[in-house]
Amino acid sequence: MQLKNLKTEFLGKNNIYYKEIDSTQNEIWNLYEQNSPNGTLVMADIQTSGRGTHGRIWHTDEPNNIAFSFFIRMDCNIKKLEGITIEIAKIIVNIFRNKYEINLKIKKPNDIVFNNKKIGGILTQTKVTGEIVKCLAIGIGINTNQEKFAKNINKIATSIKKEFNIDINTEEFIEEFCNEFEKEIIERIGK
Repeated sequence: MQLKNLKTEFLGKNNIYYKEIDSTQNEIWNLYEQNSPNGTLVMADIQTSGRGTHGRIWHTDEPNNIAFSFFIRMDCNIKKLEGITIEIAKIIVNIFRNKYEINLKIKKPNDIVFNNKKIGGILTQTKVTGEIVKCLAIGIGINTNQEKFAKNINKIATSIKKEFNIDINTEEFIEEFCNEFEKEIIERIGK
């Protein structure tokens, strides 16, 4: 998987793809600790222990779903990041509307839904010292291609493929997201 059409200054320029990984979010924190370049992004075809909010599991057990995480180093007051998860959700919903004519909804604070079934989720984590955010790490999972769901989530989860029978190009989606999100974050915190 290659991100060849990025128009960003830093977000996603350093990107790593795994066919299978435990969690892109775990890996992004490892890379942050190893001093990887700002804006490093990790993508995976399959996550065996994907992370959702409140310690929940995010299931990515079929190929060609969207699963990626990235981090951005910063030095800004936490107030500048208020509502950032909703802004991320808006970017995701807008990409689906503008590029694929799919109308999804946001279920606050961090879910993307269709007909009250979850299609995607956003995990927002920070490393904070006092009021100052040193790092923002975002994980995004979207069921684009998932056809089978475990019994315990079958009635509450769905996918783009299941609902609309449309194939989503993962690389294009991630590129589009990075291009839009970088503008948003620069507007909030500067460069």
